[in-house]
Amino acid sequence: MKTDANLNYLLDMYNDSYYPTFLVDKVKELILEVVRFLESGTHSNEAIQVELDKMTIAINDLQEEFDEHDSEIETVARESIGATIEAILHAYKVDIDSETAIRERDW
Repeated sequence: MKTDANLNYLLDMYNDSYYPTFLVDKVKELILEVVRFLESGTHSNEAIQVELDKMTIAINDLQEEFDEHDSEIETVARESIGATIEAILHAYKVDIDSETAIRERDW
């Protein structure tokens, strides 16, 4: 199953010049790695959570790069990432709470 082509990944971040597009693209690519995992077959919630944790930790690692470009992963970014993850979980009918999905975040 493929996600809805109309899913707007990180829409608020892309629409706000505070976030450098190339960095938002990096966040999106990390999210797309999870999407590709979901599309590769049926997985347990535990396996999906492992992938979500890896994604979240990788996003955490981008914080310094955001800082270097006079940006940060703050309220708008947190909400945008959370909404994107929630939409993906819904699209793939994954029974993981969106807060749990990004539980490893430090932003």
